[in-house]
Amino acid sequence: MAKRELKKPEEVVKPDDTPKKVGTRQSEIEVMTTGDVSITKLVDYIIEQAYLMHASDIHIDPTEAEMDVRFRIDGVLATIFVLPKVLLNQVITTIKVHSGLRTDEHQAAQDGRFRVVIDKVPVDLRVSIIPAYHGENAVLRLLVSQLKALTLAELGLADRDKALVELYIRRPHGMILSTGPTGSGKTTTLYTLVQMLNTPNIAITTVEDPIEYSIGGITQIQTNAATGLTFAMGLRSILRQDPNIIMVGEIRDNETASIAVNAALTGHLLLSTLHTNDAATTLPRLLDMGIEPYLVASTVNIAIGQRLVRKLCPDCTVEYKMTEAEGKRLQAVISEKAWKSTKKFFVGKGCKACVNTGYRGRVGIYEVLEVKGEIRDLIVSKASSDAIRTAAIRLGMTTMLEDGFAKAGTGITSVAEVLRVIQE
Repeated sequence: MAKRELKKPEEVVKPDDTPKKVGTRQSEIEVMTTGDVSITKLVDYIIEQAYLMHASDIHIDPTEAEMDVRFRIDGVLATIFVLPKVLLNQVITTIKVHSGLRTDEHQAAQDGRFRVVIDKVPVDLRVSIIPAYHGENAVLRLLVSQLKALTLAELGLADRDKALVELYIRRPHGMILSTGPTGSGKTTTLYTLVQMLNTPNIAITTVEDPIEYSIGGITQIQTNAATGLTFAMGLRSILRQDPNIIMVGEIRDNETASIAVNAALTGHLLLSTLHTNDAATTLPRLLDMGIEPYLVASTVNIAIGQRLVRKLCPDCTVEYKMTEAEGKRLQAVISEKAWKSTKKFFVGKGCKACVNTGYRGRVGIYEVLEVKGEIRDLIVSKASSDAIRTAAIRLGMTTMLEDGFAKAGTGITSVAEVLRVIQE
């Protein structure tokens, strides 16, 4: 993987036009307003600004007349730069060179990655380039190579959910599944659990696509479709490596699900993710993959449903008085107990620190479904996800909506943000 320090002197390229003023999210930033622009410096500058603004992705989107550069900040895309279309080919070529991709290929999708160093911090960029109607489109995912060790509390788990997770990650076997749509923080949750379990007397092996963070002391395997190293094949091979704990990036198909269940039955603790809307849907989803109900009931320890919500900016948060109409709409989707327990609400007015969004950073909202007793009986009887969810709530499970509402009541986030994420 290529590794470069940013802002190296490079050959100057003279385009026909100069970059325009940046978008509304960072209107005070101006990009190289002179007539001579180094394309490599321009690309480096874009990457550096994305890093400094804590963006997770950079989108380079050509339109008919311009090139929009958008950053995904706290899960929301915003246009940061609007550049002249004449720079598109040079920018894409520079990214291809950094990523080791073919510069003469313009009609096929290409994937690559490279590394830069910003303020002495190595940052990996995962690159995807595809041909689009107005020219090639590029998306760069920023991955800080060294993952900060987070605690369950820092992830945002409430006391009850935190206690359940801590209980079941100490079990020697069974499955812990993190569920939610793309971008809901599932991988971060799994990495946090792996780091909590990572001790010299425990053998931990992972199979991932891709390996997003390097963790010392564990064996990490990257899937490779070209060589036939799929999740299922990797998991099958891992079982011959005498691991105590296995992490599978995602259960995508029947074969992977079947091997994962067998691993959990034979004395391994298995961590993985599933794409489902909530924790209760996880269990019928495994049945849909062909796993026998009694195997699901006896192997799954907990299912963690999650989303990420933006946190209110601490520099501009103010108390907010909800209108009567807003209160009635909210009461229709919130339990009476949760509604009565929350007296205050907050919003972010917007300031320079949060680029006038009112939000800065993200935190998880969760629901943790414990599989035991009545829940096991419902799984064996092939009950619907609604029936499982109703029983779990009666047995004490806090839903994601209620967890988000509780966080809104303490000023961590806003009600509008919770509803936006839940109802997406």
